[in-house]
Amino acid sequence: MPREQILVIKLSALGDFVQASGPMKAIRAAHPDAHITLLTTGPYVSMGEATGWFDAVWSGGRPAWSALPAVWRLIRRLRKARFDRVYDLQTQSRTIRYFHLLWPRRPLWSGNAPGAAYAYRGDARDRLHIQDSQRNQLAIAGIAQVGPPDVSWLSGDAARFALPTPYALLAPGGAPHRPAKRWPAPLFGQLAARLLAQGITPVVLGHGAEEEALASVILSAAPGAVSLVSRTSLADIASVARGAALVVGNDTGPVHVVVATGCPAVVLFSRESNPDLSAPRPIRPDQPVTILREADLADLDVGRVQSAVSGLTPAG
Repeated sequence: MPREQILVIKLSALGDFVQASGPMKAIRAAHPDAHITLLTTGPYVSMGEATGWFDAVWSGGRPAWSALPAVWRLIRRLRKARFDRVYDLQTQSRTIRYFHLLWPRRPLWSGNAPGAAYAYRGDARDRLHIQDSQRNQLAIAGIAQVGPPDVSWLSGDAARFALPTPYALLAPGGAPHRPAKRWPAPLFGQLAARLLAQGITPVVLGHGAEEEALASVILSAAPGAVSLVSRTSLADIASVARGAALVVGNDTGPVHVVVATGCPAVVLFSRESNPDLSAPRPIRPDQPVTILREADLADLDVGRVQSAVSGLTPAG
């Protein structure tokens, strides 16, 4: 008997990919004998392959609509694969269009596309946290057991950094086009100095020249802090997180990875994003995760962050 052909769609971004890891794992558990393909974008191909949940991983899932030949190549590829079932974990207007473009032979589709076999739509869906929304979506499709994010498959080499313990991770960066999602680096520096005074080594995470500049501000305020900016892969970050006392960071992808390892966390939100919809959540009952929100993160006092941190630190 031919194996059932299943497609899972998750195009981006890093935090969203991590949030969707629980549903991805649940889909594999629900279809142990199926051939499951992940449709994603270039940055997430290696992550999809590393999970072990997929038999194939396709990139190129987000061609520009103006690039019609690329769009039609993707649709032809989807048609040729003759998927029996699709789990759309992206649930955006783009993937709704994919559903419509697969007419007349549309697979059983789980998502928010009108006319889908397992449609999950409406205002109530859009007011839910993404993890709750995806659990409801999969329940409609017959998958009742969906666990928390799972990055147990993401493992690098933390030992090569020889970090002094205890240490706390700081993630001062974020998307370059959304600077309002960042707590100012000088305030991270003040927090780092307070951690050092408690005997906790601050370890700064990030990538690229812009975040190296943020790390420089922090290290100038807290000599003795360590910068790992541009020195870690995501797998390394996960491994470093498993040995950390806590993380303090903005609403950014690497923080989602760190929280998904089970690390205690204080996560900072501005008006730019809504924690009720997308904040990282604990993966186990005894993992403390505190969300602090201030419309303008420049107004978030370091004392308030320190207070949230104090209960998580070995000296707290």
